[in-house]
Amino acid sequence: MAPTLDVITIGRSSVDLYGAQVGGRLEDMGSFRKYIGGSPTNIACGAARLGLKSAVITKVGDEHMGRFIREQLVREGVDVRGVKTDPDRLTALVILGIRDEDSFPLIFYRENCADMGLAEDDIDEAFVADARALVVTGTHLSNPRTEAAVMKALSLAKAHGLRTALDIDYRPNLWGVAGHGEGESRFVESAKVTEKLQSTLHLFDLIVGTEEEFHIAGGSTDTLEALRAVRKVSGAALVCKRGAKGAVAIEGEIPASLDDAQSGPGFPIEVFNVLGAGDGFFAGLLKGWLGDETWPKALEYANACGAFAVSRHGCTPAYPSLTELDFFLKRGVKRADLRNDAELEQIHWSTNRHGDWRTMRVFAFDHRMQLEAMEGYTPAKGGAFKELCLQAALRVQGGQPGYGILCDNRIGRKALHAASGTGLWIGRPAEWPGSRPLTLEPELGPDCGGLEEWARENVVKVLCFCHPDDPAEMREAQEATVKRLFEASRRNGLEFLLEIIPSKVGPVNERTSGQLIRRWYEIGVFPDWWKLEPLKTAAAWTDAIAAIEDNDRHTRGIVVLGLDAPEEELAASFRVAAGFALVRGFAVGRTIFGDVARSWMTGETADDTAIEEMSRRFARLCKVWDEARASAAGGTR
Repeated sequence: MAPTLDVITIGRSSVDLYGAQVGGRLEDMGSFRKYIGGSPTNIACGAARLGLKSAVITKVGDEHMGRFIREQLVREGVDVRGVKTDPDRLTALVILGIRDEDSFPLIFYRENCADMGLAEDDIDEAFVADARALVVTGTHLSNPRTEAAVMKALSLAKAHGLRTALDIDYRPNLWGVAGHGEGESRFVESAKVTEKLQSTLHLFDLIVGTEEEFHIAGGSTDTLEALRAVRKVSGAALVCKRGAKGAVAIEGEIPASLDDAQSGPGFPIEVFNVLGAGDGFFAGLLKGWLGDETWPKALEYANACGAFAVSRHGCTPAYPSLTELDFFLKRGVKRADLRNDAELEQIHWSTNRHGDWRTMRVFAFDHRMQLEAMEGYTPAKGGAFKELCLQAALRVQGGQPGYGILCDNRIGRKALHAASGTGLWIGRPAEWPGSRPLTLEPELGPDCGGLEEWARENVVKVLCFCHPDDPAEMREAQEATVKRLFEASRRNGLEFLLEIIPSKVGPVNERTSGQLIRRWYEIGVFPDWWKLEPLKTAAAWTDAIAAIEDNDRHTRGIVVLGLDAPEEELAASFRVAAGFALVRGFAVGRTIFGDVARSWMTGETADDTAIEEMSRRFARLCKVWDEARASAAGGTR
């Protein structure tokens, strides 16, 4: 049978705690961003983003950080069959920062960590045989136990005809030849390390490293001499990374000058962060190497992926999607600091989002003003009722994908927090209820800095009552508020949903929603999600969708709101909307909970009855939507 995987990497996995502040000492960092890390883990993720089917063999701890790595790998599309859980060791941590373009302080917390517990018994022959290539990273040759695991994997790879590659990945302090405080060090001479590396180089078809890494592999600080020493023990293709000069590939005899070797085009990029750039480079190289491209083309992919990495914060989060890479190679560099290239960053963001939300059945109980106006309402009752709403949503969801909630933090905090980790899509409102001009919830602060406290699975939802005929002063004020919230959402890694309701402001026609949508894009607001009123005609939906797709081909999609409409009216609107693929589903609230909430607040309805009735109504709406979508499937636009 043909292999189902393109590449398996083996070795380190860690949680990277990246200093959020730039330009200072690691001692003075005040906050950190959490990413997955470790060269083989980064490479597997980078390869998956480029469309390769990748997997990683490693170990993680039986704790929160280990679960984070496993879950994030799944989000990135990496096969985790080779990720073992170590019951005794903790997941490795790395604390690192960006001091300036030349200094990147780094501390490895790897004392007897989980991935260093990887052993021969963790290597499964059938799993290795299910891939086209195996990539080894050098650190795991530094310890007898992990070396034995790597050698077994290499032996199996050779037996089953896999291509084999080595990322030299030299970190002197991980080989015990530099101190804990020298994590940033990339080269310390060591005959012992050279001897160990040279004993394995013959096992590889491809060897990749910086000039300094080839120095340690070849036992010479003269790059050409080092490459010749490597060539004496290995017939592998050698790819030497040369920093700003790009990289070269050498097959056969080592040339008199590296400039005579095969090379690919480089990119004039500002160096912001070199950490993880080599892993991004390797992922791009794999795209070309496993695709049997020429070396110049493979190096073009690799150099471009490395360029993305050096221009952004973090390792894996910086790597491009295939769509992004293709766009970049066609368009070229417009500004050297890629992280500030708005067009490129929008593609980066929108093509690297996680989760499959092509179907959206959302129970919206983020209402505040409507509950507060009910007889018998108290803040405590409001919170308790929203917990019942969550139970109803979870009952209908039943662990299946494609379900979500909208829930606020002011009244529904307990329900909002309890929803985390349930698999529900979770939208959270940011607007002050009913405000026009738009005002935000006070918890966000005037600069929207409160978003820093939001759970990363929360989607920022903002409702703006707007109309094309709004007075200029009103329009400008609302646009400024939405744009400030949108930009703060992006800074905090939160998806953004924009809900617009023009019918509450003035007369609407088939072009009203589309006109508003175009204006939001014009001022630089690119919502991940749109929440729109039920449009009455196919022509109105066609215009609104064209307004979105003309500006953002990668939007998550649209959900239809309910506006407390009767079920029969919602069903009719669903039938129209379901004919358009970009409409993913609905987000309905009062139609489900309105009557139930009123009777529950006055004590007429018990908890169990309330949950049962809301579950019934939500499930019925889900059925109506699913049937509408199914009937429209043959002619979905």
